[in-house]
Amino acid sequence: MTDASGRSAAAARPPHPALSPAKSGGEGSKKGRVLAIGGSDSGGGAGIQADIKTIAMLGGFAASAITAVTVQDTTGVHAIHPIPPDVVVAQARAVLDDIGADAIKTGMLGSAAVVEALADLFVGVTAPVVIDPVMAATTGAALLDEDAIQALRARLIPLAALLTPNAPEAARLTGLDVATIDDLRRAGQALLGMGAGAVLMKGGHVAGESVTDVLMTPTGETLFVSDRIAARHTHGTGCTLASACATGLAQGLDLTAAVERAHAYVAEAIRQAPGLGRGDGPIDHGWPLRAR
Repeated sequence: MTDASGRSAAAARPPHPALSPAKSGGEGSKKGRVLAIGGSDSGGGAGIQADIKTIAMLGGFAASAITAVTVQDTTGVHAIHPIPPDVVVAQARAVLDDIGADAIKTGMLGSAAVVEALADLFVGVTAPVVIDPVMAATTGAALLDEDAIQALRARLIPLAALLTPNAPEAARLTGLDVATIDDLRRAGQALLGMGAGAVLMKGGHVAGESVTDVLMTPTGETLFVSDRIAARHTHGTGCTLASACATGLAQGLDLTAAVERAHAYVAEAIRQAPGLGRGDGPIDHGWPLRAR
């Protein structure tokens, strides 16, 4: 990891105790409530299912608003059944008005109508919003309409406390080529210029022996580096990382600490992937239970 001043820190695999859930207080504490908004993955590896597993494993409380029901397994997305935008918003509003949220995380939104409806809702929300600009599944299936990308740029990115694009998503959002770490930085600056409070530029698609995620804010950057794991089973990593970041913020961690814990949690979940399915299988969200 490298801090904003450019000093290098060890990129070694973190000890398991560093991944212990953040303490959210005693009886009566409400810290750690996360509203996850996204699509349902029938295979259980990504989407809302991954969000709920991640939030729970890191000690938060997960609530949800479903944007679409997908027919999905490890070999691909076979059908998508969108939920009407007013129903998506009604789910979210019901949670916010009753349980409340200390952070909100969005994933698959699907259409410009859903993006616009949620942007209207978030204008009145004080909880930090973590936006994972999901555009395609691990298998390549499109999960965001083309006309929704402009709505995402114009309406949701300015409301993001943290935006978490991978390289292909950053390229589509900015129109820039994103193939190197320096490209990640250039795209990240462009996304900050669009109004995001911070961006976590994910480096999994950038070639190299290690994976570098670049956390960028208006005041500097921090690098999170881990060994690249030769693995086929990586389905749901993006959803999981964003949800883990949102959980940390909901629990009161500062942004860098939330991202550091999320990065380490996902890396170990990939290492311990159970090898399920005939295609791109899920990671192991529950690995901390076996690490104790």
